[in-house]
Amino acid sequence: MKSRYDVVILGAGHNGLVAASYLGRAGLSVLLLEKNDYIGGATTSQRIFPDYDACLSQYAYLVSLLPQKIIRDLGLNLELRRRAIASCTPYVSHGQHGALVLSNLEEDVSRKSILDLTGSDGEFERMKNFYNLSRVFAERVWDSMLEPLVAKDEMARRFNDNEITREAWRSLVEEPLGNAIERYLRNDLVRGLIFTDAKIGVFTYPHDPTLVQNRCFLYHLIGNKTGEWKVPVGGMGAVSSELERTARKAGAEILTNVALHALNVTGKMGSVEFRFDGKHETVEARFLLVNFGRNVLARFTGRLFQPDRTDEGSVFKMNMLLRRLPRLKAQKYPATEAFCGTFHSDEGYEQMNVSYDQASGGRLPAKTPCEMYCHTLTDDSILAADLREQGFHTMTLFGLDAPWSLFARDNENMRREAEKKFLASLNQWLEEPIEDCLAVARDGRRCIESKSPVDIEDALGMYHGNIFQNAPTFPFAERREQVGTWGVETGYENVFFCGSSALRGGAVSGIPGHNAAMKVLQELGVAQPRLASFSAKAAT
Repeated sequence: MKSRYDVVILGAGHNGLVAASYLGRAGLSVLLLEKNDYIGGATTSQRIFPDYDACLSQYAYLVSLLPQKIIRDLGLNLELRRRAIASCTPYVSHGQHGALVLSNLEEDVSRKSILDLTGSDGEFERMKNFYNLSRVFAERVWDSMLEPLVAKDEMARRFNDNEITREAWRSLVEEPLGNAIERYLRNDLVRGLIFTDAKIGVFTYPHDPTLVQNRCFLYHLIGNKTGEWKVPVGGMGAVSSELERTARKAGAEILTNVALHALNVTGKMGSVEFRFDGKHETVEARFLLVNFGRNVLARFTGRLFQPDRTDEGSVFKMNMLLRRLPRLKAQKYPATEAFCGTFHSDEGYEQMNVSYDQASGGRLPAKTPCEMYCHTLTDDSILAADLREQGFHTMTLFGLDAPWSLFARDNENMRREAEKKFLASLNQWLEEPIEDCLAVARDGRRCIESKSPVDIEDALGMYHGNIFQNAPTFPFAERREQVGTWGVETGYENVFFCGSSALRGGAVSGIPGHNAAMKVLQELGVAQPRLASFSAKAAT
């Protein structure tokens, strides 16, 4: 380890690894410091249940926002596999169990399913028209995610050429998303299915005047201009492992089990004090890249952290290992189809308005909205061969309307209560309780892991368990001083965010890591043509 580097990156999550790969390939000396004994941060796979050889994606689990440009630039060897089924939403109609199934592969399957639910083709056409808004938005905005921020007015002008583009801008940027959902769609279940993408990870409702629901929705719908969420073959750990490989190949040094003590960010040269391998170390750097939240940076620099109310996280995460998949009450749909995509429960539009109000009042909702997905139905490589042969599967549950504030006072008891409620939400649609399908460890405990927002903050430093680090931002500059920046600035010279807390951060995207690297190269006077040729060389 040297005493001075061009760049020190604090946190070896996927964004830090992306930044290290770009900067190392540009010839800079790079040191990554990671507090955990593993690399990848939230994009990691872990053997959560030690008695079984199954590596589960513990926090993040699907990929949509990782740009193909970054994959090409860095020569990443990744397989992102399509899910045959996009979603399955069970319901009861006239005493009979059915399910709304949307396919990623066959439009007729989706059309027929909505016809069975509503009795006509009209809602399917209205849903297509609604989703066309996000498609139009994605086509005009996506490429700008890897460019300096443009002003809101400038971005609005890109949508001012016809009625459809103007409607997309108005519906997704200018007014609460609930207006457009209620304007376009009539069925409560379809409305709720769509609105879940505006709620995952944040605490909000359809007519929230902050528009955090709009921002969250956009991040779930614009990835690579399609918004399709794909399964990383080998689990999320395969993504971070591949990024680690490219970072090391580019010359980056990576240290784990690092205890960060102090940051000096006031001069032209920054410095980092930390403990590693039993020794106190200090390194200097021309640039410091911060791959953790604004809350953590404020703590190390002595600044006051002033979060917005929309920064509060609202998610309950459960990981399960199953001996077998459970049977559904809607017997028309096998479990292999229902859980292949995202399985929605208690996520009707009006039901989620009720659950939001109840959670706002300081209690767990009577009905807890949640969604599940089975990684191993699309990619079973995360299981050992003997588990595959025995029919084992993994299951991930994401609970909504579970804000940090509900768990802050008594996390242990509230976590247990929430786990019971979310399992009950799932069980109402099953012929057998999911608990009977869980694998059992040698000590007799069921293979289920639950994490509240408090647990997520404790493990990853994410402010109040917000999986985006802070509230998602619109993909343009909302303030004059942001125009032309990369959205990574911290207020300190040569100290930049390279993780989800940057503007346009959040999810497994690598976008903040890319943009922080471009900011550093810009400060060093590396022009865009040189970057373009470097990228072309990297891709080959």
